[in-house]
Amino acid sequence: MRIAITGGTGFVGKHLTDFLLSKRHEVFILTRNAAKKSHHPNLQYIEWLGTNNAPENKLKEVDAIINLAGESLNSGRWTEIRKKRIVDSRLSATKEILRIIARLKKKPKVLLNASAIGIYGTSTTQTFTEFDTRHGNDFLAQTVVDWEMEASKATDLGVRTCFLRLGVVLGEKGGALSRMVLPYHFFIGGTIGSGKQWLSWIHIDDVINGIDFLLQNENISGPFNFTAPNPMQMMNFGKTIGKVLNRPHWLPVPDFALKLLLGEMSILVLEGQRVLPKKLESHGFTFTYDSLEKALSHILK
Repeated sequence: MRIAITGGTGFVGKHLTDFLLSKRHEVFILTRNAAKKSHHPNLQYIEWLGTNNAPENKLKEVDAIINLAGESLNSGRWTEIRKKRIVDSRLSATKEILRIIARLKKKPKVLLNASAIGIYGTSTTQTFTEFDTRHGNDFLAQTVVDWEMEASKATDLGVRTCFLRLGVVLGEKGGALSRMVLPYHFFIGGTIGSGKQWLSWIHIDDVINGIDFLLQNENISGPFNFTAPNPMQMMNFGKTIGKVLNRPHWLPVPDFALKLLLGEMSILVLEGQRVLPKKLESHGFTFTYDSLEKALSHILK
């Protein structure tokens, strides 16, 4: 297949690119860096989102587009300016993808658009699946609603569209795990906040395999929760890290300290949601890492 990726230099994007190249697909990474050069025969960098760029001229035979573009949620406090950048980066990239698709005479077969389980809002008591149509009313939920609504316009262009509602992605050298593990290396790991908040996680390998699954199964579309089938409450998540690393789990981090340090962004660690991947499983996808201990043992050891 010929596959275009936005956000291809990010944590998920790098793993995905390596996987697709290993399967001998042709990969086109849309980038703002015009000087980026490829040393792989099946990998090409294409400049986009510039004033005079016309990336569609180099994507005429593309079979799939995977949109992972968007400013990181956890790289700084959520000031009003930063929240605007978080939203605008996602919507502008998606609008440009729609423009590209509209200009292509031969449309791609599928658009896989990144999304997030933040759409459901937060709860310590509810369990969410793709069949829940109500969404939360916080900043993250509204951002995801607007993002998915924009991406859904690809269906009007005759393109099968899937939304990858990502949970907390666990893997080496990136993602959230390195920050969560760091205190345990110094023997000061412990429960964050109340410990009752749910963490819906997924191993990076299952993210990549899930994306490949959606590429191959041409009869499925809509939202898909990219979370392992066994979410954990934060207290047990931390205890599992300690067990795998053979480190104590004892020093709690209180809510007020994180709220003071992170402001509104503290919602990412102090609140959560229990999310299950019902649609992936119902269509026959099998998770390689369905238990947290198995996932962390693979990553940390």
